[in-house]
Amino acid sequence: MQTTPSQPTEATITNIAAHLPRMAQLRPHAQAVIVPQGRDADGRVSYTHYTFAQLNQQSDRIAQGLQSIGITRGMRSVLMVQPSLDFFALTFAIFKLGAIPVLVDPGMGIKNLKTCLAEAEPEAFIGIPKAHLARLLLGWGKPTIKKLVCVGPKLPMCGTSLREILQGASDSSFAIAATALEETAAILFTSGSTGVPKGVVYSHGNFIAQVEALRQIYNIEPGEIDLPTFPLFALFAPALGMTAIIPDMDATRPANVDPRKIIEAVENFGVTNMFGSPALINRVGRYGVEHGIKLPSLRRVISAGAPVPAVVLERFSSMLDLSAEIFTPYGATESLPVASIGSKEILGETRARTDQGCGVCVGRPVEGLRLEIIAINDQPIPTWCDDLSLPVAEVGEIIVQGPQVTASYFNRAESTALAKIADPHSGGFFHRMGDLGYRDQQGRIWFCGRKSHRVLTTEGTLFTIPCEAVFNTHPLVFRSALVGLGQPGTHTPVICIELEAEAKNSDKARVRQELLDLGANFLHTKGIKTLLFHPAFPVDIRHNAKIFREKLAVWAIGRKS
Repeated sequence: MQTTPSQPTEATITNIAAHLPRMAQLRPHAQAVIVPQGRDADGRVSYTHYTFAQLNQQSDRIAQGLQSIGITRGMRSVLMVQPSLDFFALTFAIFKLGAIPVLVDPGMGIKNLKTCLAEAEPEAFIGIPKAHLARLLLGWGKPTIKKLVCVGPKLPMCGTSLREILQGASDSSFAIAATALEETAAILFTSGSTGVPKGVVYSHGNFIAQVEALRQIYNIEPGEIDLPTFPLFALFAPALGMTAIIPDMDATRPANVDPRKIIEAVENFGVTNMFGSPALINRVGRYGVEHGIKLPSLRRVISAGAPVPAVVLERFSSMLDLSAEIFTPYGATESLPVASIGSKEILGETRARTDQGCGVCVGRPVEGLRLEIIAINDQPIPTWCDDLSLPVAEVGEIIVQGPQVTASYFNRAESTALAKIADPHSGGFFHRMGDLGYRDQQGRIWFCGRKSHRVLTTEGTLFTIPCEAVFNTHPLVFRSALVGLGQPGTHTPVICIELEAEAKNSDKARVRQELLDLGANFLHTKGIKTLLFHPAFPVDIRHNAKIFREKLAVWAIGRKS
């Protein structure tokens, strides 16, 4: 739940929005955000932008306007605006006020959206007309929402328009709310890949720790050009002094992105830093290799949201300069980043072990974060003791402690109790990642899959990632997913296979036998005798990469191999 200290001391006052006025002083005329705005008759894209000074001033004016209609510090405010200049200015304005943006993925589904917004108990709703119409028709937040702001053409029953708010604002600087490190900054919802999305309570301290961790891990410097293909990651760019180029794409469908438009943005601006989900990296990499494209301006590519197959890293790496690298940070909405590894280490070393079923190496824990592996346990663990820690090479649940680790879920006391372990030694807590893995002799962490996805057979426990990796080595397999049918303890293991697009019409009987023969070569996969071909796996809306294994298990029931 949120905390609002009444008398923060000068030493503890901070606000994640304070990065913006600092950058406006240091780099006032540098472009902060560049947004595509249509194309001409020849298909050439045109852009609009804010400099750092302009973004800072506009967010000041919006903060004044929001305050004038009664949106104040601590007020939970749903923000449903597409990636745009308004999105950036509104987000920083809400932070400056000390209000709390509630950010959800519109693509999570009507039912989940209604549940999430009911749990968040928002007091304000700031959105485009389409979002307001959905709010009115479906009753989102009706019991709690008191303030309405319409971003775009004003509609009846949609409150004050953003244009009206700005008309009464001056160009004077806005005094940023003197928030404390532990004060609630935002509520961000998880992707819902293992159930109903949960609202993660972010403090200003969590955000500040994230910004510093990203700066240090990847040596990001002010003046770099960023291409963030996930809207929330775009907000880190101004804080890091980078220019954010908003791509011409549907952010809810990265797997269907037009690779030409991503490459176009990289080439138009000399992009140095790029973030993309594994699905987007895969699509752009395939196109780039097929057409012999090189992207020499890129210094680094960051891909997260799900494990990135080595073949995907290999393809995209061929487009980069030899000094550039693809990094795959490990983490979750509740804690990011936790660990990181680069493509050179993966392709040069860890890939071979992954293919043999040893899990996916996610690198070493980031500086300042404590990571432990504990025995697999589905029950709450109220208090930490050192005896819980497992030795090197033993698979267990990953738990973490550090400044970027969030403390709770909003209005989810039971989920919070299940996910947090109080640490009496530090006075803090550990977050249970819900992921399984182990630490190797070099201190690296190997990911073995979600705890809730493990398959419990009469012969023992099977972990998804190590099993799937064996079948993924087949050249016709795009991806695989292990599910368990029946009751835990007597699960029947089933491997679901999605073939590469060009292999959909292959001789499935032959491919099935080849895959079963492949699995028979390894101790942990030789007991998997049931194999099902699926046309296209269900995946999460945020990254189009996390496999909904629960849905696959339902699909697999009653089907014959």
